Amino acid sequence: MDLRKLKTLVDLVSESNVSELEITEAEGKVRIVKSSGTVVQQVVAAPVQAAPAAAAAPAAPVAELPAPAAPAINGHVVKSPMVGTFYRSPSPGAKSFVEVGSQVKEGETLCIIEAMKILNEIEADKGGTVTRILGENGQAVEYGQPLFIIE
Repeated sequence: MDLRKLKTLVDLVSESNVSELEITEAEGKVRIVKSSGTVVQQVVAAPVQAAPAAAAAPAAPVAELPAPAAPAINGHVVKSPMVGTFYRSPSPGAKSFVEVGSQVKEGETLCIIEAMKILNEIEADKGGTVTRILGENGQAVEYGQPLFIIE
């Protein structure tokens, strides 16, 4: 995506009542979010087109969102090993791999994260009881994002 188009999109979001805009094209994906009067832009480029998207990113206004206060977490945290889409069950309508209160063993599947059309089973790296499920079914997750608490 060229710099002029990116600048136009940022200006559009800044001057309108639109709070979020996401555009996906062949050369990559751009997500622009307006928060508290500032515009936050996230550019994700396809591997082939990484150079043009990376060159465009510094020219647009970019601001960091303040990190929300993390709740106190007691127990072992299972974090996402990748960026993708979080799924609690093997298929739509199927029973979830685990629920709050489930006893799990090390190596047991907790969820699936879909990344680049590949379904990756995420396994428990510690045995115990699932006390919290932090991921929302069908939602995007980031690398290192807490997904489960096991005690």
